Amino acid sequence: MARKRTSKTKTVNLALQGGGAHGAFTWGVLDYLLEDARIEIEGISGTSAGAINAVVLADGFCRNREEGAREALENFWRRLSSFDLFSPIQRLPYSKLVSDWTLDNSPGRMFFDAMVRMYSPYEFNPLDINPLRELLTDMVDFELIRKSSRFKLFVSATNVRTGKIKVFDEDHVTVDAVLASSCLPHIFQAVEIDGEAYWDGGYMGNPPLYPLFYETGCQDVILVQVNPVEADDVPKSARAIENRLNEITFNSTLLRELRNVEFVTRLIDEGKLDPKEYMRVYMHVISAADEMKELSSSSKHNLELDFLIYLRDLGRKSAAGWLEQNFDRIGQGSSISMRDMID
Repeated sequence: MARKRTSKTKTVNLALQGGGAHGAFTWGVLDYLLEDARIEIEGISGTSAGAINAVVLADGFCRNREEGAREALENFWRRLSSFDLFSPIQRLPYSKLVSDWTLDNSPGRMFFDAMVRMYSPYEFNPLDINPLRELLTDMVDFELIRKSSRFKLFVSATNVRTGKIKVFDEDHVTVDAVLASSCLPHIFQAVEIDGEAYWDGGYMGNPPLYPLFYETGCQDVILVQVNPVEADDVPKSARAIENRLNEITFNSTLLRELRNVEFVTRLIDEGKLDPKEYMRVYMHVISAADEMKELSSSSKHNLELDFLIYLRDLGRKSAAGWLEQNFDRIGQGSSISMRDMID
């Protein structure tokens, strides 16, 4: 059913974090935003799972606007869950009984962890087999996106040689760009594009915000956050330490960009910068920090459909709650304190 237009429509940019299977939370957020007739999207910046969500959404939107985008996201995540049927990494029966979504105690997970510490993907996967390539190629028409995308698209990857971020815009988004953005170096061989090798974009931008400032005219950026910034306790176990290190690593560049945004905003407010020359950016965050804190990093590899549906529903609930409380803030000011996030 086509959604009804409204005079109260507001335009936003979206910044979509990566996080493996946790990207299903973003699926839920996008599903709700696309359903809400008051929201229009101008630009999307995505990394890893965020980049995948972005191109799947863009492809579906090209075909049948909001309903096409929602359908494409639904189809993608359901098809992705079929990978779990053939995966040796499974939850233990007890974990399923108590609804523990993590894979920490999975024998398959333990074996895989040990293997990737001893062997590189060039050794255990010399043919560079990646099922995600086939799925994306089958489901996403990248040429259609390049010709007809309704959105400004930005997909980020990390240049292995220079250590710098590489942002592919909608004119240069390909299946290789998306695979590069989601290339975990312990699992997959680096993706080569135009003679350069790339790894996961999360190392240098999860996701990058600056393309949204420079390439769109929209002041409002909604960050869909799947990686918690804060932890309740100091981790003591090896797994907890690894989990927290992952969270810190994949949030570091984002916090740096937020610090820059806050600095420029403060200078504008103090009259030290001309608002005609510097864009005032309004930042917003949709997250479920308390629930995501309960999930260890191993659950990012859990592709069980029930888990993905749980995250989708959590995303829809979070988006609905955020819109109810903050819709009027769009176009008027930030709905979060950037100072609180960076200090």
